[in-house]
Amino acid sequence: MRSASVVSEVAWQVNERGAHGLEVVLHKATYVLPWSQFLYAEGGEDEVRLVFATHDVMVKGGGLGALLTDVADQRLAALAEPLSPDRFLGRGVPSVREVVVREIGQGEDS
Repeated sequence: MRSASVVSEVAWQVNERGAHGLEVVLHKATYVLPWSQFLYAEGGEDEVRLVFATHDVMVKGGGLGALLTDVADQRLAALAEPLSPDRFLGRGVPSVREVVVREIGQGEDS
């Protein structure tokens, strides 16, 4: 696996051979979502939404275009909520500031 972030906190991990599922590690819970249930992704450099059959994953940060590329290839294996979301990072460095997982049908829709 390789990391997309150059800081000590890993923003996300990819498996070059492809991943069977996505592990989303939050402070209070961990989700494992199979790529077979992946529907689509949308977003840009500052925000990305990953939609699975049962859950939405919202990611906020910077340089997330690289994350979308990894999602398109289904190489994204792990995504972690950062320990310090207010950490300052330089421009052009992919970073994750916030990760939110919502069960489909629960909470607000985007």
